Amino acid sequence: MEPDFNDYVTLIYNGFEAFVQSKTSTKMGHPYDYEQQDMLVFFMWMQFKRIYEFKAQWRWLKQHPEALEKLGWECVPDRTTLSRRYKALYPVIQELIAFLGETSEMLGEATNHRHLNEDKSLFKALGPVWHQSDRKVGRVPEKLRHLDQDATWSKSGYHGWVYGYGIHLTSNTAGFPCLLEVETATFSERAAVDRKEEVVLHRLQPDTFCGDDAYTKASRIRQWAKQDGHLPCAGEPDAMLKFIVVLSSVSAILRPSCGNVEPPLNPFLT
Repeated sequence: MEPDFNDYVTLIYNGFEAFVQSKTSTKMGHPYDYEQQDMLVFFMWMQFKRIYEFKAQWRWLKQHPEALEKLGWECVPDRTTLSRRYKALYPVIQELIAFLGETSEMLGEATNHRHLNEDKSLFKALGPVWHQSDRKVGRVPEKLRHLDQDATWSKSGYHGWVYGYGIHLTSNTAGFPCLLEVETATFSERAAVDRKEEVVLHRLQPDTFCGDDAYTKASRIRQWAKQDGHLPCAGEPDAMLKFIVVLSSVSAILRPSCGNVEPPLNPFLT
């Protein structure tokens, strides 16, 4: 039977509880009025409904009081609260995905991390594009409204030219995610792997680590080979778990320098 949204929500709550319990230190102070896992589920919910702007999300909550009951909220968060909490969730999601990727191996073959794939997926910034001729000189056309000036241009064989951001996803051969980085579209694939190197080599410790030519770096191949790691070519995930792709898309839009964005241009999101 195909999992539904409620199944994914239950999975998130269970995974988040284990994630919190794994933390060695507990943050002291006033507890959140709206818990992290509830905010995470809410923003995933908004992604499914394609409601991206905070004002529209706030209005939807006002019109659907039954949603407050499902989330365990006594009242609708202020729009500024949604915006602030939204932007602060990105590092939490990064850590949660890393935790799930590292600790889920005992669940079965589909979640093991013996063989990992690395790939980048581009997604559009929400709003108009900033043409490169204007962007290079810092010129914003007079009638261009709601422009995301942090986004950059990049090209992929699948999507062509995209003005926006990129998700650098590390997953196993079944598509189960282990690590995530979100940066502007031009951010180098090699630089993304450099950030992940410590976790890949010393925590995940895969037998193989696959990527296309964009990730090839002779010095890395030599270094990783000494630690029984490998970087062969062209490793594409076979299937993407829909729950984690949506989680990844939420993470993408929560990157501190990002505004609202459209969902990732990902063929697995169907």
